[in-house]
Amino acid sequence: MNWKTRITNLLGCKYPILQGAFAGFGNWEFAASVADAGAHGMITASVSRTPETLKEDIRKCREATEGTFSVNFTLTHSLPWNEMLEVCIEEQVPLETAAYKPDDLVRRIKEAGLTWIHKAARVKDAIRATKLGADAVIIVGLEGTGFKSQEQLPTMLSLVWVLKEIDVPVIAAGGIGDARGMLGALGMGAEGIMMGTAFMATKECPLDDRMKETIIQASFDNAVLRHRVLSIADPKDIEEVMRLRGTVPTDQWLLMLERVNLKDPDWRNTDSIGQGGNSRLNMVSLAAGAINEVKSVKEFVQEMIREAEEISDGWSFIKNE
Repeated sequence: MNWKTRITNLLGCKYPILQGAFAGFGNWEFAASVADAGAHGMITASVSRTPETLKEDIRKCREATEGTFSVNFTLTHSLPWNEMLEVCIEEQVPLETAAYKPDDLVRRIKEAGLTWIHKAARVKDAIRATKLGADAVIIVGLEGTGFKSQEQLPTMLSLVWVLKEIDVPVIAAGGIGDARGMLGALGMGAEGIMMGTAFMATKECPLDDRMKETIIQASFDNAVLRHRVLSIADPKDIEEVMRLRGTVPTDQWLLMLERVNLKDPDWRNTDSIGQGGNSRLNMVSLAAGAINEVKSVKEFVQEMIREAEEISDGWSFIKNE
């Protein structure tokens, strides 16, 4: 089966599958393993930390794989983004921005003709990114993890809405971890999917085995996971964190806001900002319910594609017979 979409054309990957960004462990080695499997890898710039290291990481990734990859700028971090952007332009690697307004970078991105994808939790932010010139957008539904919004909707509803509003390719994310999830998103009109939790449960992911065991043991109806992902944050915590805006550095405040939305009871403890709280489930999306075995990245991607092709071959309702 030929998995050609506007996203595979834009990025050059074999399959319309993108790796999510991972604060703390989204390194070039992991990105290369995803790219080698025919999906699209992701180097998380906050892991590289400096423009010099980012350049080295991009070059090492390029030497390690013939596959494709991007660099993620999660703009909650206080990093030399302009200098890092120049590295991406010099190396001509696609860029993904996320978590905050990318406005300060847009003019230079467009001048340089860099491929740019913006990731958003709210449909209105995805629409805004296209008006700024994004080549594609990622819409993350409520079932996902990472930076949340009080206005976020479930993945299916977000996808239906955003596809009515924009013309650029849309990538669906949030709770997708298997062939059925991918086919569902593509069937609704997405041009690709992004997965985070599913890739975390692979052999190449630089997480400890306890974290991977947490993922494969989690069910769709896990009470702790369901509450963290699907229920709204405590209104008192939201009110308190909003009062702190402007009193602490912006990157620190954004991470506090994220942790409030992830219902982390330790969100006020700035010493642990970005550590994800005490529970390993704080890092996991509802896609964990679809994962029941730790595999290599290549095994995971190839089995997912094979299953998707088997399922779609059996779709008699779309065949003209």
